[in-house]
Amino acid sequence: MTETQQELRQRQAQFAKELYGDDIGAKSGLSALLSKNNSAQQEAVAKYLRHWDGKTDEEAEQRRLDDYNEATHSYYNVVTDFYEYGWGSSFHFSRFYPGESFSASVARHEHYLAYKAGIKEGDLVLDVGCGIGGPAREICTFTGANIIGLNNNDYQLAKAKYYARKANLDKKLDFVKGDFMKMEFEPNTFDKVYAIEATCHAPKLEGVYGEIYKVLKPGGVFAVYEWVMTDNYDETNPEHRKIAYEIELGDGIPKMFPADVAREALRNVGFEVLEEKDLADNEDKVPWYYPLSGEWKYVQTIGDLATFFRTSYLGRKVTTTMVTVMEKIGIAPKGSRDVTLALEEAAVGLVAGGKSKLFTPMMLFVARKPEEN
Repeated sequence: MTETQQELRQRQAQFAKELYGDDIGAKSGLSALLSKNNSAQQEAVAKYLRHWDGKTDEEAEQRRLDDYNEATHSYYNVVTDFYEYGWGSSFHFSRFYPGESFSASVARHEHYLAYKAGIKEGDLVLDVGCGIGGPAREICTFTGANIIGLNNNDYQLAKAKYYARKANLDKKLDFVKGDFMKMEFEPNTFDKVYAIEATCHAPKLEGVYGEIYKVLKPGGVFAVYEWVMTDNYDETNPEHRKIAYEIELGDGIPKMFPADVAREALRNVGFEVLEEKDLADNEDKVPWYYPLSGEWKYVQTIGDLATFFRTSYLGRKVTTTMVTVMEKIGIAPKGSRDVTLALEEAAVGLVAGGKSKLFTPMMLFVARKPEEN
């Protein structure tokens, strides 16, 4: 690690303590939001939003790509509490079967990826962009594998470790700080690698896929749910680009890439692509974006009502209003409302992208690193 990288890592860790205090792992949801340091929150929001000025030209995109590490770190500093409040501890979409609860669909989506990767008991597995560890805990319990989660956000790492201890999985799970564009693991370390809606934060997919290829053992499998624009997407179409920008803004993504970019990136770094399938391109009666849609007809179980209220259009408006009032009277830190507005823009883009099939959050790629000759 270079001296510059060490300084950045130390500065980010110190900032997380300033933002949340010492006991950052045990706080969650809105209670964590309300406990944030006001001045640190304003700085985090400013860092997150500084590149999002409505511009989509090449120069603006390059600024976001160059600042991917700091931008992603700042993004998750300001949105993690909102995500956990609305979504639980697994920050990803999933398919829904009729009659299936929200939590069951999320777990099944994680189990399916583990199955596709061939993860089994005793494997050493890398979770790239592990969030607060929800998928790692589920996949560890499901398979018995040992999992290391990689994340560049100190707050999320503290929460992942806290939840692993609570679940008595801390002997099977570990979570480490790192940049997925510059992994510090030894080559040929992991039996399997997976990523769930995380590598979309990379400024160049060859970069993160190349690092995954390096640390994966020969013959090992990498499985990913990738966020991409579909083959229907036309970047020269202003309406299409507007949808992509809304997703980029609200989800802290430097640039949304088309599916063929991801496909070629895997091959360019040496992977053999075993399977590729857009799991969102189907005739499911309940669409993947239903929690954001505000359409009550898609609610599956009574237990889903609370989740749906928090994530639907009406629920998001209530949350924004509540946060706005709390910010004005000094309960919530300044900048909280700006975050809810950005997340609202993301939701609009995600639903529009889903309905038009311009975007998918679940482009499944299963790839293998060839055996050494």
